[in-house]
Amino acid sequence: MKKITQRKMKTPIRIGKRVIALLVIAVLMAGCLSGCGKSMSDTTKAPSSEEKDTGNYETADMAAADEAYIADEEAAEGSYMTEEYPAEGEDTWYFDENGDTKGNDGGEENSAQEGSYAQSCYDYPFTSDNTEEYSKWQEKGFSSVLAEPLSTFSADVDTASYSNFRRLINDGYSLDTLPEGSVRIEEMLNYFSYDYQGPENGEPFGVNAWIGECPWNDEASLLMLGLATEKMDYEQAPPSNLVFLLDVSGSMGDDDKLPLLQEAFGLLTENLTENDRVSIVTYAGSSEVVLRGVSGDKTRKIKSALNSLEASGGTHGSAGIETAYEIAEENFIKGGNNRIILATDGDLNIGLTTEQELEDLITEKKESGIFLSVLGFGTGNIKDNKMETLADKGNGNYAYIDSMREAKKVLEEEMTATLLTICKDVKLQVEFNPAVVSNYRLIGYENRLLNREDFNDDTKDAGEIGAGHSVTVLYEIILKEPLTGMAEDEIEDLKYSKNYKEELKDAGGSGRAYEEEWLTLSIRYKKPAEDESSLLQYPVSYENYTEHPGDDFVFAAAVAELGLLASDSSYAGDASLKHVRSALKSIDLDDEYKEEFYEIVKMLD
Repeated sequence: MKKITQRKMKTPIRIGKRVIALLVIAVLMAGCLSGCGKSMSDTTKAPSSEEKDTGNYETADMAAADEAYIADEEAAEGSYMTEEYPAEGEDTWYFDENGDTKGNDGGEENSAQEGSYAQSCYDYPFTSDNTEEYSKWQEKGFSSVLAEPLSTFSADVDTASYSNFRRLINDGYSLDTLPEGSVRIEEMLNYFSYDYQGPENGEPFGVNAWIGECPWNDEASLLMLGLATEKMDYEQAPPSNLVFLLDVSGSMGDDDKLPLLQEAFGLLTENLTENDRVSIVTYAGSSEVVLRGVSGDKTRKIKSALNSLEASGGTHGSAGIETAYEIAEENFIKGGNNRIILATDGDLNIGLTTEQELEDLITEKKESGIFLSVLGFGTGNIKDNKMETLADKGNGNYAYIDSMREAKKVLEEEMTATLLTICKDVKLQVEFNPAVVSNYRLIGYENRLLNREDFNDDTKDAGEIGAGHSVTVLYEIILKEPLTGMAEDEIEDLKYSKNYKEELKDAGGSGRAYEEEWLTLSIRYKKPAEDESSLLQYPVSYENYTEHPGDDFVFAAAVAELGLLASDSSYAGDASLKHVRSALKSIDLDDEYKEEFYEIVKMLD
């Protein structure tokens, strides 16, 4: 975004190049009319000798044309210049001697408004046609362990918020001007890869935990939990039945929408095999089936179909969704990966258009065993709220594609993670030990929170995780001295209850484990084709505390700290760009995406 500088106006307002050009044309026309014997009206009288002396007017014709032009403009649009210079401090756009905009003077009240003359000359610095939409969530504060010992939420591997944040910053937004709701800290954390230990002993997850100092809150410690699934090459994956559901409505005509979409899906197509089946469904005012069940190795045919698409018409997204599920069911591969990949800016304006209507539609469709991934494209009118809803309720993930580099990351480097779900309805529940922790706060995941009873309810929807995905979770935790007495109203059926401690002693133990365990992480998940969940539990103790955290811990903390600033969090504490930059400078940034994050921080700082 080009910055418009400000200064106090010290010289008279000068007429810009375009105005001068119009005046010259008017003079020539007036001269022609005069040469043909036409008389000038009374309103086009010659200037006074005083006006001639100023040098502002060279001829009577020019003076007349100038007055007539300004009079017409004032009548049609309202005056864009005044005879009196603005008082010092007032907000007035003006031009320099070259006819270029130089800025505005003073505050915001009188700045160029939508529909003004100044805006008609230079659209971008003045206003924007931005109609992007984001969901807004209430930030959750600290919870008392005695009052609320369980923290329950759905797993999330979406990354859209970070790539969209990067796009906004590169477009010139500052941390103070980001759209409300556009920053979801959990998606910023989960965008990056970490050196997590993978699964062992046939389990689906490798679970990692560290506890260290909280950089922005010296009264709290920072808990980092990391889950990692097994990586898999696409050649090892089961055959895929893929339906490309592509938005080709008029709003997709920009270069960063349909053209980028075509190139991105062409990249994905190059990695498919003869075992895969590909269909293409498009939607604008209505839906259309472009390809139906083509072998994945027919690369040229699939790319040709992609490249033939053009953007026009309205956006009947629900019709496209209905058709896509029908095609996916026709080509369903039992035991395979059946998935719809929706690519859109989310600007649905025909049929079912509200978040609730779309949620109801997708909730019904997902029972077919077909997963839905959503790829967002474009700027200016993206509907982030609708795209996130579709992915969350459709048993899929949501990524935002702002460049071919991002397309390569999502659709090539992380292809199996994006396309192949290995655990569905993944729920996390952390039980804190009141003997060690007095208060806690989950960072992010505000729109993923679940009730305590939802954890054991297999009918309750939750997040999906692909092969090679990781999930990163951060908590601020406030520690306490060893507990001398438990609250009488404590929930009795929890692990860290009075009964648990007494049972340990009755069994001949000292009860020390009760005081050494800080918390227990419980995970519920289902295999993709199953409806009954399995349970895993992992205790976290003092052994996980470190005074010298590793690079992953420092980096994740820096991402969260920037997220707190970007989301204008009430719990940012001592967070600062300076500290984020210092933390990143102290560690080894081992991949290009982390290095890019560092560059963004330096730019912001």
